[in-house]
Amino acid sequence: MRETAWLGLAILLAACTPAQVHPLDPSIRIDRVCIHANPQVEVADFLTVLQAGFTRHGIATEVYSEAPPESCEYVLEYEARRSWDGVASLAHAELYLQRAGKTVGSALFDLRGKAGDSLLKAHDPENQMNPVIDRLLGVE
Repeated sequence: MRETAWLGLAILLAACTPAQVHPLDPSIRIDRVCIHANPQVEVADFLTVLQAGFTRHGIATEVYSEAPPESCEYVLEYEARRSWDGVASLAHAELYLQRAGKTVGSALFDLRGKAGDSLLKAHDPENQMNPVIDRLLGVE
């Protein structure tokens, strides 16, 4: 009976994930993504989490700070903010995957207004963002 309860809780949490994702078209194959480093993001290790998320799917990453290298077909722009409620946690993130300046996939993760009731709040950014990155890349 306990296993059934845990399974039910896992399904409920997955259904309540505070993310809206417009996934990449499944016909698009990406080998490499250039990630525009956002110096305004103060969420610890957020850039590392993004890189690891793409690497898990066999997609190489390159980080740049000024203009993207000319060899970059796909570029990821992002924003992330943290909140403080006794502990710093990821509260909001936006991901925009672009090709030739056009968005081909996007994701919005937002705990604001839900943070006090969310079990996800206690997780680190990697645990919060991995399912979002998976869905962005069309893997669920």
